Amino acid sequence: MLGGMASIFTRIINGDIPGRFVWSDDVCIGMLDIRPLHHGHVLVIPREEIDQWTDLPTDLASHLMTVAHTIGNAQKSVVECARIGLMIAGFEVPHTHVHVVPIEGMGDLDFRNAETSPRADRLDAVATELRTALRDAGHGQSVPDEPTPD
Repeated sequence: MLGGMASIFTRIINGDIPGRFVWSDDVCIGMLDIRPLHHGHVLVIPREEIDQWTDLPTDLASHLMTVAHTIGNAQKSVVECARIGLMIAGFEVPHTHVHVVPIEGMGDLDFRNAETSPRADRLDAVATELRTALRDAGHGQSVPDEPTPD
């Protein structure tokens, strides 16, 4: 943790701020981005607060990629898209996070096009669909049961 103050992601992981989780294990979580680049945009975030992904231990980096791959396959089953894009930028929050984004083209990975006020019902619906797809793919042990926030 940088400077003793928890990042917004740590506060969400700890339950201090609501989040729409689609994945949760001992190492990381997956949750919907509240400023999605495309419908179904998920962030994969390690529980350990490490700013730059290049500072992650390789086993943690590998785990994040495995979870991103699993979530990406679930996204393909519930969101119309040409591909699943992956990006790690790290400028918005000093806590490593992998963007797993259904995309139609490279322009869909431009943060200037992020949806700033997505409808809560659409976020809730895609979170439910992703959790169902992940359970159906055999990952139920890592899919949280708790409802999405209001």
